[in-house]
Amino acid sequence: MTARLNFHRRVAGLAVLALLPASWFGAQFGGSASAWAETIRPSGGPKPVVREQILPRPRPRGVATTDEPEIGVDPIVPEVELPRGFRELARASGEPQIPGLAMVYLHPLGSPADAKQWRNIIVHQTEGPAGSAKSMALAQSKNPTKRGVTVWVETDGTVYWSTAETVIPTHGDGANRNDNKYLDNAKTYHAVIKTNSIGVEFVGNYPDVARPATREQARAWLLLVRFLQERYDIPAENIYAHNWIDYKDRRYCEGCDLAALARKLAYEPGKRVSGE
Repeated sequence: MTARLNFHRRVAGLAVLALLPASWFGAQFGGSASAWAETIRPSGGPKPVVREQILPRPRPRGVATTDEPEIGVDPIVPEVELPRGFRELARASGEPQIPGLAMVYLHPLGSPADAKQWRNIIVHQTEGPAGSAKSMALAQSKNPTKRGVTVWVETDGTVYWSTAETVIPTHGDGANRNDNKYLDNAKTYHAVIKTNSIGVEFVGNYPDVARPATREQARAWLLLVRFLQERYDIPAENIYAHNWIDYKDRRYCEGCDLAALARKLAYEPGKRVSGE
């Protein structure tokens, strides 16, 4: 009799659990409802189709954002003003230092007139952990034309200039996007390529590729991008996210927030800034 009663109790308990929402399991066992659903999903079924997203996916709940907050375009833009003498600094040779921007040169700059090939800027994000920008820049410096970029940006905003500005590293995928998903690709298709585009790589989106750039990286970028624009006479409309011109990782939009942030500045090279 007792065994039969216990059996019926277990059956009733399982029936109640089957009626509970997935969010209850996440609250009881830690993690999100989607994480619990993943653990009980039967194996052998078809894999879900991952669609390309325009914006990076939000961070999971419970992940602290105080150390590396997401980009806030409007709060950041007014904070980053150009220093006095910016135009002259941007066109200087050697190792010009812009106030407010920590720039480490692994190779000194020459004359911008010798680097006339740069007509575009491409924003990249790499699946490297925080603290990896220096080592990646050093590797690029030792083999300048390998796959990589000229400029690397650490999560704390430190910028590493890895190669001579006349060298062409291998980056981009040949501007193969022609679906007009983000912008008019008639102007970029097979046109915005490594030979005419200087690349800037932001590290730190490991292990989550959709992790946005840090606020320190965004602040550094707003000075760095205008430095590049002024030095090589690149208009704002020639700043591109890697995802805008190439078919890239479907899980997030590589470089999109940063490129949009730079374009919003609408900086005009050669135009005298306030205070000069």
